[in-house]
Amino acid sequence: MRKKAERVVYYRDALRDDFAGTNIDTCRVGADFPFAHGWLWNAVGTALYYVVAAPLVFLISWLYLGLKFENRRALRGLRRSGYFLYGNHTRNLDAFLPAVAAFPKRAYIITGPDAVSLPLLRNVVMMLGAIPIPTEFSAMRKFLTAVTERFRQRHCVAVFPEAHVWPFYTGIRPFPDTSFGYPAKENAPSIVMVTTYRRRRGLFRFAKKPGMTVTFSDPIYPDPALPPRQAQKELRDRAHAFMLAVSSGRENVEYIRYIQTTGDASVSAGTKE
Repeated sequence: MRKKAERVVYYRDALRDDFAGTNIDTCRVGADFPFAHGWLWNAVGTALYYVVAAPLVFLISWLYLGLKFENRRALRGLRRSGYFLYGNHTRNLDAFLPAVAAFPKRAYIITGPDAVSLPLLRNVVMMLGAIPIPTEFSAMRKFLTAVTERFRQRHCVAVFPEAHVWPFYTGIRPFPDTSFGYPAKENAPSIVMVTTYRRRRGLFRFAKKPGMTVTFSDPIYPDPALPPRQAQKELRDRAHAFMLAVSSGRENVEYIRYIQTTGDASVSAGTKE
């Protein structure tokens, strides 16, 4: 018998609606935004990442999120190269997943500008790997250079192409092929990760929220026989197909039910982590 969802969310636009539950005044990310920093800033960031953030992230992931990986060996085969990691976006805490999955390799995450919009935390967030998408076209060259440099430094660069957070969503939303231009341009490997939800067992069987299972694809590469624009679309289609196959083929507990509406139904998002 299907377990009743804890709450219901009504949405209108699967491509644009967001239920992250944040209320941040988005900052401007323009040509003067500091995407690059000096050696001292980078050294402090590396220490913060490995000494403070990594242990905390591992603890939260395993105990609070109930995180379990499937086919993580696919990432181990890319130890000596950079790669792009694509995933569905179902928690505010999804930012933890690339760091845990890629460890000991560093993970950088392409984020929305909200991630760097709190002045007191901006440097910390960037030290931990955030690369914000520009709000102004004048910053695009510096942004693309930052993404390319992180890949060429053999790091993991993570992307959530759905862009908006739908907490505990068990389906896969539509997304454009825009973000797949990075691996298409660099002829780089990509890994697709899919978050699904399962009933928790053992010591955590009484937890109200389901545990997270993250399943990784084997590496996929752009087709060198295709023009870059077509290779980009082909990568997107393969990634989306893998996400659909995994999300529909595994236990996927519906903690929040999402129902499309064209009316004025009230939204009960329940987005707290």
